Amino acid sequence: PRTTLLFVSPKDLYTAPDSCEGRCEEPYSEEDECHCNAECERYRNCCEDYDRHCRPEGFSRSWDSITDEDLLHISEQLYKADHNKARPTDITINPQYQASPDETGDQEDRSPQPLYKYVNEELFSKPTYASFIKLLDNYQRATGREEDVTAEELREQDNFLKEVMKTELMKKLFAFLHKKNRYDSEQEFVADLKEMWFGLYSRGNGEQDSSGFEHVFSGEVKKGKVSGFHNWIRFYLLEKQGIVNYFSHNFDGPWDTYPEVLGLQFSWDGFYKEVGSAFIGCSPEFEFGLYTLCFIARPGRACHLSLGGYSLSIQTYAWTKSTYGNGKKYIATAYVISS
Repeated sequence: PRTTLLFVSPKDLYTAPDSCEGRCEEPYSEEDECHCNAECERYRNCCEDYDRHCRPEGFSRSWDSITDEDLLHISEQLYKADHNKARPTDITINPQYQASPDETGDQEDRSPQPLYKYVNEELFSKPTYASFIKLLDNYQRATGREEDVTAEELREQDNFLKEVMKTELMKKLFAFLHKKNRYDSEQEFVADLKEMWFGLYSRGNGEQDSSGFEHVFSGEVKKGKVSGFHNWIRFYLLEKQGIVNYFSHNFDGPWDTYPEVLGLQFSWDGFYKEVGSAFIGCSPEFEFGLYTLCFIARPGRACHLSLGGYSLSIQTYAWTKSTYGNGKKYIATAYVISS
């Protein structure tokens, strides 16, 4: 007689470590790589499929979940509150060549002129811009090189956070997150911003060589390519010094005022960036605020927003290899999806 082999499906034997299937409301354990209890939303350490498996029907309408409608509404509010953004007369850009999708990787400079024809540098004396610019020279761009953070640099981080929190835009963002039960106080929010953006982690071999802020705003070089670098002010300052060379753009957003969005190809000291999306002409707090919102509300997923009646999506990723606080994740990257 033939023997019948009974196969037990692997999912009957154990639960995938990165899934919430069968794990809803499981008590927190620091050994788990992601979590499935009610607190995980607050700590941004839920498994990707938490919503699917663990939210009771109708929970998405409960007062402290952040719905897709909430995101469209708050992003329009933040857009209107960006009082420090560039006026149309403050910036003149010259985008020149538009690259097709199959041209973005070929490292050809198809735009002989710089991207920025004119920037009114009086913008940079506004407190949030001035404190932001001070942070840009605090980093070694090569991954694998330990960051040496001085007391002065820590003061510059605190000063930047202090200045952005004075703005209506960041106050609105805090009020929204407070209402959604993510933070009890502005002090708790600022302390968390400092960790998630400025806390150091290792992209190399264990050296504390990177942070969300460095990656997103200042830019890094990894394996011979530009990594991160999504900020227009940084781009303008380096282009003016002749260190950045603009090649082409593959995306030009629908806005006829600032902030605008471009997808760029450029070289930084000989290192190439195939698509570096950037808001153009927004204030530092606008970009910082939107990326924070999306990282808290939709980490690891496309976060759909609305700016001036136009839709826009931001992608963020959490750094998964180290955590802070009660298993909270650092920002690995955040950028506008520009395709």
